[in-house]
Amino acid sequence: MAIDPQKPTSLHSLFYWAEKHPDNVYLTQPYPDGRVEDLTWAQAADQVRRMAGYLNGLDLPQPSNIAILGKNSAHWILADLAIWAAGHVSVPLYPTLNGETAAYVLEHSEAKLLFLGKLDGTADGWNDIKGHIPPDLLIVSLSMSPRNDTPTWQDIVASQSPAEPRLPNPDDLATIVYTSGSTGRPKGVMHSFRTMISVADGLQQLFPVSSSERMLSYLPLAHVAERAAVETQSLYYGFHLYFANSLDTFQEDLQRARPTLFFSVPRLWMKFYLGVNAKLPPKKQKLLFSIPVISSLVKKKVLKQLGLDHCRAALTGAAPLSAEIIGWYRNLGLELLEVYGMSENFGYSHANRPGQARVGSVGMANPGVEHRIGDGGEVQVKSPGQMVGYFKNEEKTREDITEDGFLKTGDMGEIDEQGYLRITGRVKDLFKTSKGKYVVPVPIENRFNHPKAEVVCVAGANQPQPCLMVLLSEEARDELDRGADRSELEQELARELEAVNADCESHEKVAFVVVVREPWTMENGMLTPTMKIKRNVIEDFYNRKMDEWFARNAKVIWEF
Repeated sequence: MAIDPQKPTSLHSLFYWAEKHPDNVYLTQPYPDGRVEDLTWAQAADQVRRMAGYLNGLDLPQPSNIAILGKNSAHWILADLAIWAAGHVSVPLYPTLNGETAAYVLEHSEAKLLFLGKLDGTADGWNDIKGHIPPDLLIVSLSMSPRNDTPTWQDIVASQSPAEPRLPNPDDLATIVYTSGSTGRPKGVMHSFRTMISVADGLQQLFPVSSSERMLSYLPLAHVAERAAVETQSLYYGFHLYFANSLDTFQEDLQRARPTLFFSVPRLWMKFYLGVNAKLPPKKQKLLFSIPVISSLVKKKVLKQLGLDHCRAALTGAAPLSAEIIGWYRNLGLELLEVYGMSENFGYSHANRPGQARVGSVGMANPGVEHRIGDGGEVQVKSPGQMVGYFKNEEKTREDITEDGFLKTGDMGEIDEQGYLRITGRVKDLFKTSKGKYVVPVPIENRFNHPKAEVVCVAGANQPQPCLMVLLSEEARDELDRGADRSELEQELARELEAVNADCESHEKVAFVVVVREPWTMENGMLTPTMKIKRNVIEDFYNRKMDEWFARNAKVIWEF
């Protein structure tokens, strides 16, 4: 199969569905006051045309780079489409950026206008960002914007005449996506309309997707994963897209959407898993799951409470998720499929297929994708979704793409005889112990699976052995704050450490586990916006304590 000639880009797709199914609901947006708004395909297309007319009237250079800053919302996607309909290029910013990084992206991208969306300063970076927005930058406020002194989307579409959209050529530049910056300054990854739509072409060859699907959008749209899996797919296939209001209402939002397809990241799959364990302890699960008739009823009930009982395929990506956790979901009856991709190939690289998943791998190369293992065990990929290059950084583009067109991913991996790829770590994550031996942290982290451990990080550069830092789940931290006895948990963590070390070579054996006090969050810079650990930030934060921890000579160390 190939891209539908009537839908060669996401913008073409919008107008295709607006003509074919004008009254079908495309976007469902909940608001903090409890109101829920539905926008049909016809309404979405009309608003996009009107905003494009407004942008045309500003006489910006063609094409200009236009920024979008805000949490996911229906109007975030409409703004993206309006930018394209006016012949411009969209530049998404993560809502959790600090002010300095936001200022860098706005300056580096040469943004001529900012669409300012859903932000409130509580679970985002607005309080820091607001002082770093250039005073002369044009701003249009979307719904739920924190500014009330700018032109608003609602007022503009109410008074502006609709413009004829400037439908792009597939090879036109569509967006500049700035990497989440797990190390160093974020880089601007340039994608064309063709590289973006390639993910839709590939998906239709892996399993059937139709206009009757439902998805919930809640991971940052500034990241290619959500843009590829949710925005691009919903536009190409014409299905209903729901949004989450807040973390507090997430379960209610999920129940409203009843998604048939669901994409999440390991940190959230772990949170769901730990939440179930808090209500239904693993020992009780094991007993109930072993009773034939009761087993299926309990599993269905768990999926229903998660809001995933209608889900026929679920995807996990952006970081590794342990085989044990994937197996737990699959045992519930949820076909959880690990996928793999990068900002540089618009997330279109590898996926496990329904009915053919190999747990522990990220699947086989997607249709049209070539892969190989290069120098030092680095995975190299050539994809239809491959970037045009890095914005204003040709040197880095030449460095990351081989002469024969393969992207150097920075990931280490192995390809088995059937073509399944297993990621074994990041090239830059390797560190040396004081004995001069290299340690690859990710495989060790993936084997540490205590039911109360939310996220872990293996460190220990220039130390005799590696150590493992563990952040407990919120439920477990609350229990300890209320005075729960920590001795049983300490024994369990020590046993888990023993089990992990049993599979490690002598130089990889973890000396001790540290239960950390400080939560790792996007706000304190220890997680990326897609909830991957920022290893260098975490290591720098705890480095000063390493010598003291090693001197204690204990298997489990509590920071509090």
